[in-house]
Amino acid sequence: MAIAGLWLATPIASADDCPNVDVVFARGTFEPAGPGATGQAFIDALQARLGDKTVNSAPVDYPASLDFPRAVDGVANASSQIRDIVSRCPNTRIVLGGYSQGAAVAAYTTANAVPAGYALPSDISGPMAPETAKHVAAVVLFAKPTNGFVNFLDRTAPPIEIGPAYAPKTLEICVPEDPVCSPTGGDHKAHGSYVSNGSIDQAADFVASKV
Repeated sequence: MAIAGLWLATPIASADDCPNVDVVFARGTFEPAGPGATGQAFIDALQARLGDKTVNSAPVDYPASLDFPRAVDGVANASSQIRDIVSRCPNTRIVLGGYSQGAAVAAYTTANAVPAGYALPSDISGPMAPETAKHVAAVVLFAKPTNGFVNFLDRTAPPIEIGPAYAPKTLEICVPEDPVCSPTGGDHKAHGSYVSNGSIDQAADFVASKV
């Protein structure tokens, strides 16, 4: 999704200023500003796999609170960051990711259409341009909330769907016992296990093969 309004001109970065990979990652609910524990562990693991390639972290700026309608702030910020990276560093491979509520933010960011009956906030004009997808090498979603879980928080929230241009390069990781992302999950402790249960390695291997 792109933010409506005026854009200030920014200098075009030289190839030396641009990272090989830029990770746009949205943290989970109540995590402090930054990529969050899962996001940072994933970024560190990815860097370890890519050796001399430069990996930049671009945390999504949004409240990450129980006020789920404010997740749209994350969609706007993630879209803006991706658009800016494409403009400044067209050869940089972008990785979009998120954990928990952040995974919902990342998934919404890939949408190719506005859901029927959903009124966009004033600061978002619509989906990201189709050609943007070619700059996004991979999408990684840890514990993406089920639509049922999201509707419990916000009955007006649109369904979480991955845009078709991004679906083939998206990895979704959900522990079966996690009630946030699994309809049959019942162990709340499982929701905090992604850093230590092998999920980080799985995601880093997937992304390393894409970039």
